[in-house]
Amino acid sequence: MIANSNQKYMSPEEYLEWEERQDIKYEYINGEVFAMTGGTIPHNDIAFNLASALKSHLRGGACRVNIADAKVAVTENGPFHYPDVVVSCHPRDKQAIKFIQYPCLIVEVLSPSTEAYDRGKKFMQYRRIETLQEYVLIDAEKISLDCFRLNDRGIWELHPYEEGNEVHLTSVDFRFPISLVYEDVQFPI
Repeated sequence: MIANSNQKYMSPEEYLEWEERQDIKYEYINGEVFAMTGGTIPHNDIAFNLASALKSHLRGGACRVNIADAKVAVTENGPFHYPDVVVSCHPRDKQAIKFIQYPCLIVEVLSPSTEAYDRGKKFMQYRRIETLQEYVLIDAEKISLDCFRLNDRGIWELHPYEEGNEVHLTSVDFRFPISLVYEDVQFPI
């Protein structure tokens, strides 16, 4: 993310209206907007592989799968983020046009420049979403997936997966080999 150079406070309504007229996507956090920069080809391939598999798994059901151009609202007043993959099974999100507000699963593909933010402040913001059950972080430089899952006591637990593991996303009852998300992915040297 890159901060907008002409920084001025925007209300959530101003942001939503303003962003519709922009050529690129912007995230909105505490009245400030941040330009979303493009990712690498491996980043894109990983997100696409998982989104495609989730779409097939959930086809015909009550859930919808969206990728990087779908905005997620932590609340109606923001923050607003663009996760790499998001799944919502909530009936109110079925007809969503501008943003998803009730996701059960959010996935971020990590890059070296955003990893600390995705694991820290962004996760702290996402945890405010009452319907969120799982937050998944996928490494784009090695085979590694971290799934943070909300347990029945309301505590987020880490479930790490490595090469050779089967991943289980309980929010959508989806099991798959970790190799599925890395299919045809070329790692940086």
